[in-house]
Formats: sequence, C-alpha cells, structure tokens
Amino acid sequence: MPNLIVLTSAAGQTLYMTFISTLLACLVGFPLGLGLFTLSPTGIRPCRNAYKRTSCIIRLFRSVPFIILMILLFRVFRFIAPGETWTSVIAPLTISAIPFVTQTVENAFARVNLNIIHAARAMGSTDFQIVKKVLIPEALSGLISGLTLTIINLLGYSAAAGALWGCGLGGLIIQSNVPLTAAAGVIILLLIESVQILGALATRNIAISK
Repeated sequence: MPNLIVLTSAAGQTLYMTFISTLLACLVGFPLGLGLFTLSPTGIRPCRNAYKRTSCIIRLFRSVPFIILMILLFRVFRFIAPGETWTSVIAPLTISAIPFVTQTVENAFARVNLNIIHAARAMGSTDFQIVKKVLIPEALSGLISGLTLTIINLLGYSAAAGALWGCGLGGLIIQSNVPLTAAAGVIILLLIESVQILGALATRNIAISK
C-alpha cells in the first residue's frame, strides 16, 4: 500500500506549484495578451511595428524547450532564494507559462467579432469600456478554455520538474516503490481529467447563457 502521508504531501506540493504559477502567469500574461491584441492590425489601437516586435519576443520565449528553461531558471532562482526545492520550481514554471498565456489571451480576443467592437466605438465607448464590456464578455469562453489548457500544461510541467528535482508527485513517479509510483501517476491523471471536465462545463455554461 502506498504511504498516504507521502502522497498527500506530494499532491499538496504539486497543487501549490500549479496554482501559484498559474496565478502569476495569468497576472502577467493577460495584460500582455490584451496589449498584443490592442496593437494587432485588427486591434483597438493598431501599431504594426510594435506588434511585430512584441509578438516575435513572445514566440521566441515560447519556442525554448521547457526542460532547458527549467534547468537554467531553477539554478538561478535556487541561488537567489534558497529554500524548499518545490517552491524554487514556481519561478521557472511561471516564466515558461507566460508566453502561452499571452498567446492564448490574444487569440481569444482576436476571435471576437470586429463588428461588435466597431459598433461600440461608434457609440462613443472608450478603450477601457470596449475591453470591459465587449472584449472580455465576448471572449470569456475562449479565455476559460485557455486557462484550462494552462493549468493542464502546468500540471504536466510540475510533474516533469518534480521528476527532475525530486519534489511533488513527479518526484514519486521516478522512485522504485511501484505502488507509490502508480498512485502518484493516477493522481496526476485524475487532476488533469478534473481540470478538463471543469473547464468544459464552464465553457458550455457560458455558451448557453449567451
């Protein structure tokens, strides 16, 4: 039988890493994605040159393999702020997720019908009012889908980081204790499936309410 105390502790570490890194990535990625959409050719305040430069930087960061980013950033933050291994993993998890969140947010806003934006502009709405009353409500289902994918990706990333640095559920998967490894794998799969179900339900409810 797997050790329930060890499993509970590892699951708590994984959930903590995933939650904090998701929160931080969204706090940074949402305004970046909104800014990218605003500057895009179909955005609120188009600026082609600024859009190209910013989107190029975002794509560059997203193209870096996670394992390389994880090793480099983990060592840097481990040196700057030594502490528990699983807390040091949060910084590289967050930084790796920011480009994904940014592009997800931009794509969600880009799918909003331009005629609605133009109509709001014609009625004298300010940029802030367009974002608050048009863009976010219209793109909400896409934003939730993007959040769901972000959490799922970070659960997978946290498992990989845990296997690499020996923390969380990922740290249990590489152990020689077969029951413990199997239980950790099942918990990760259940967490991912739960997030997918909740995300799908939320997206469906928003679509029905429109």
